[in-house]
Amino acid sequence: MKKNYISALAILVCVAIVCTISGMSFYQMRHYDEVIIPSEGLSEIKMLSDYFPDLKDTAGDTEIYIFRGEKEGGSALILGGTHANELGGHLGAVLFVENAMVEAGTLYVIPRTNNSAFTHNDPQEGHPSTVHITTDEGNVREFVHGSRATNPVDQWPDPDVYVNYMGQSLSGSENRNINRTYPGQSDGSLTEMMSYGIVQLINAEDIDLTIDLHEASPEYPVINALIAHDRAMSLAANVVVDMQMEGVQISLEPSPTDLRGLTHRELGDHTDTLALLMEAPNPAQGRLRDRTDEELVLTGKSDTYVKAAEIGQLYVPFDENGWPIEVRCARHVLGIMSILENYTEMYENPIVVNGMPSYSELAESGLGSYLNEPTA
Repeated sequence: MKKNYISALAILVCVAIVCTISGMSFYQMRHYDEVIIPSEGLSEIKMLSDYFPDLKDTAGDTEIYIFRGEKEGGSALILGGTHANELGGHLGAVLFVENAMVEAGTLYVIPRTNNSAFTHNDPQEGHPSTVHITTDEGNVREFVHGSRATNPVDQWPDPDVYVNYMGQSLSGSENRNINRTYPGQSDGSLTEMMSYGIVQLINAEDIDLTIDLHEASPEYPVINALIAHDRAMSLAANVVVDMQMEGVQISLEPSPTDLRGLTHRELGDHTDTLALLMEAPNPAQGRLRDRTDEELVLTGKSDTYVKAAEIGQLYVPFDENGWPIEVRCARHVLGIMSILENYTEMYENPIVVNGMPSYSELAESGLGSYLNEPTA
């Protein structure tokens, strides 16, 4: 009997230790303050709640970095972190916040579009909660690797079937995927309120261009692609030609009319903005991936995906070089710069952004060369 008591006590102690460690991890991610260091070109920081006050003091509120040029012109909005586990989208937006100097027009950047998604991980996926990038001066910058969806602590329970504002029936958990909830609802779920807030921002500021940054698995058919709303197709076609002439392969995809709730469809339908979305390959997203650790997320190297490419199972080329984070971000930066340049020329409404690294500079030097150094 005494041995049973000792065994039970040992088990309880082990359970308490596990609960304490997991609880501390949950608390730390929930309250983590990610540092972003804006360039000298920053004009103002607003909150999404400035455009939709019901978001104030919720996990859905998020920062909007605004860069105004001395010359008048058009306006563009960059959405990063729509899915917080697609690091190339998040860090692509961060690179603009930390480097952009706007000469003409206005640039709005939201690095954490679904802020709640940065407060947890996708369950049972074994993802790292943060990643680390070393700057040229040896400082380590830490960034969150979050979830595809709003934290269930902020929005629960999921319905069996989610029917969004446009009448699209989806899996219940998709009600926490902000890229299925546009144009949102003012009295809806937190995720719907976030997407509604984005629409209010676009309408209030009369934003001409909106570019949503994403990543997807190498086995996903719509990859290395620029997806455009009907009204943005001519602009997108010019961008694809420009990128291919730079040696960067990218396809042009029309925004589907039979899948509703996505940025490139609903923002284009419900606002005057020209809506586009960019996809880059990320092996940490896929089902064939190796161990999902920080190395995989940052280097994009995977022996399994090399083998999959050899037997023709992928939609992107894949070799031992993988798809490192600097290449994924370089694709996004090049694409955005090309979008802005082509828009300026086609619409005679300038949005001129300086200070951004070129594709080759990012791909060769790495992100650390273009992230700002923290102050002491």
